[in-house]
Amino acid sequence: MSSCKSLLDTLRAGGHDKALAALYALDGTQASLDKARDRACHVVQSFVDAFSPADSAQAALFSGPGRTEIGGNHTDHQHGHVLCGSVDMDMLACAAPNGTGWIRVQSEGYPPLKVPVDDLSVKPEEANTSAALVRGVAAKVKELGYTLSGFDAYITSTVLSGSGLSSSAAYETLVGNILNHFCCEDALDAVTIAKIGQFAENIYFGKPCGLMDQMGSSVGGAVAIDFADPANPVVEKAEYDFSQSGHALCIVDTCSSHGDLTGDYADITFEMGAVAAYFGKTVLRDVPEADFRAAIPSLRVGCGDRAVLRSMHFYDDDRRAAAEAQALKEGDFQRFLALVNESGRSSELRLQNTWSTSDPRQQAIPVVLAVGAGLLEGTGAIRVHGGGFAGTVQAFVPNDKLESFKAGMEALLGPGKCHVLHIRPQGGCLVAE
Repeated sequence: MSSCKSLLDTLRAGGHDKALAALYALDGTQASLDKARDRACHVVQSFVDAFSPADSAQAALFSGPGRTEIGGNHTDHQHGHVLCGSVDMDMLACAAPNGTGWIRVQSEGYPPLKVPVDDLSVKPEEANTSAALVRGVAAKVKELGYTLSGFDAYITSTVLSGSGLSSSAAYETLVGNILNHFCCEDALDAVTIAKIGQFAENIYFGKPCGLMDQMGSSVGGAVAIDFADPANPVVEKAEYDFSQSGHALCIVDTCSSHGDLTGDYADITFEMGAVAAYFGKTVLRDVPEADFRAAIPSLRVGCGDRAVLRSMHFYDDDRRAAAEAQALKEGDFQRFLALVNESGRSSELRLQNTWSTSDPRQQAIPVVLAVGAGLLEGTGAIRVHGGGFAGTVQAFVPNDKLESFKAGMEALLGPGKCHVLHIRPQGGCLVAE
């Protein structure tokens, strides 16, 4: 590693431009590279200002990217297939060992936090906080047999809050990579770091999430995951260069709130689970589709029509997620777009997660989908993004329509509500040292 001064000098001189371009300048423009370089320099200088390290202190830059769900809407909790990808919005940290028994983190715009490496037990009062994630990641690394030591980190983030890009997974991936480099001699692979992040979020943070978010952040690129065995998911990269697709990935903020929607999300899991229970199973993945189809008349009576429709969505979207990954591997982007559109229609009509029945006046996602489809004029693809009911919409927009699409979305929702992202090939990583 380099001293902070040396790292900053090398960054300013362009010595790390190749690494930065691979993560942040995926549109190939000099402006994007300049912006990435300036941000990296800002993080290093902010680290120096926050922690006043010794001149000889060795520091490095680390990244934990956000992730986007590409295929498989609400299939993971039924042990199905998903397709997700890391994006060029991330959490970037300058970090250095501090020679103490404390992990000290300063996230830009938030109060500092401190976690002692000799007390990594669950703290109920830390639930839903960043401290819980740091403590949980450190605890799991220690459980795996590694000796922990303290470090300081300054973090800045471009991962949009409430966007479905999973800021918590980005944070876990970032901390996992820092500990991996400082305490594990880089022995932990990306899948292991993802599992460590899920452990921290489940046990310490208090959110019973699956593994998709952490896999999408940690592994990098487009990732196909089969959750038939959630403890040992099958993870395979769907190798594809999205920059050659002729399309831009947009995440549109519909200006609707996820507040008070826990019941809506829970109902999906409950209703799919009720159908599975009819067959003596816990999840739909374990119920043969032919058996489900044959039992629909009885299921309508016992579980209700919505549960049946949502289960239909699971079987279809489970297949689609795998087919989307295959289309990317074969370089058939038009087939991929058609499948994305099919998934979006299924989410609207069968999964029914584009608006909440508790507040029918709020239907921001259907409005954005309708206006967006009109702007696309039969090209590209558009769908609800993530959990649904509120939040964001995902669109793959032909490059020649990007300007008009973005303008149309922001005329509807306001400036800065349509974000252009890129699927980046690298997941959580050491950026420069």
